[in-house]
Amino acid sequence: MRTSNPTFNDKTFSVSGVRAGVGEAMTINGTIMKTVILLLLAVLSAGWTWNRFAETQDPAEMYGDVMIGAIGGLVFALVTTFKKSWAPVTAPIYALLEGLVLGGTSAVFERMYPGIPMQAVAATFGTAFCMLVAYRSGLIKVTQKFTLGVVAATGGIAIFYLITMVLGLFHVSVPVVYGNSWISIGFSLLVVGVAALNLILDFNYIEQGAAQGAPRYMEWYGAFGLLVTLVWLYLEMLRLLSKIRSRR
Repeated sequence: MRTSNPTFNDKTFSVSGVRAGVGEAMTINGTIMKTVILLLLAVLSAGWTWNRFAETQDPAEMYGDVMIGAIGGLVFALVTTFKKSWAPVTAPIYALLEGLVLGGTSAVFERMYPGIPMQAVAATFGTAFCMLVAYRSGLIKVTQKFTLGVVAATGGIAIFYLITMVLGLFHVSVPVVYGNSWISIGFSLLVVGVAALNLILDFNYIEQGAAQGAPRYMEWYGAFGLLVTLVWLYLEMLRLLSKIRSRR
């Protein structure tokens, strides 16, 4: 099976991908603890850019921090993906860098629509909890068709966003992404749904890693993969809620 999360793939927990059975083994509880640590680090650095904006109310003051976070986060995400054994070091650094982006983005949305960031946080973790319950209860089963469907949907969204970014360079706006029409809101709901379904695939692959006795450092890698999906889900929640709020 495949997963649409780029941090997980067919060989993530295979013996050829990692040296399963060597040293202490990965556990689900250990991965949960590592995920909590990464989330706390992201919140810590997010508070930095949030406070800088709160003090000045000038987006330019935090622009440098956000750019460092975006570029550095991408670099460390790629490093972590290709050098999984480095995850105990690179995953926390990624979390700190990504927090800079989240803090700056959230602060801007807070200024435009007060209260939206906290609503998006609540919606994100509420959705994650529901997905976990659905997965653990067997309500949603990770079958081949389910996985291929989520992969295809995620790939389609990624390509569409890429096209939108390219068009933006030529000052061409795509209403379905940036507008607040019901079609645009429906599109955001679709993207939020796909992001949420990616959590199911992440839970499944982490469970597989623990079952196969992947090495302990894969707990950090599993936590990193979850953080990537949670960040995506949170940003899409922000976009969705802002569209709804702007119609009032």
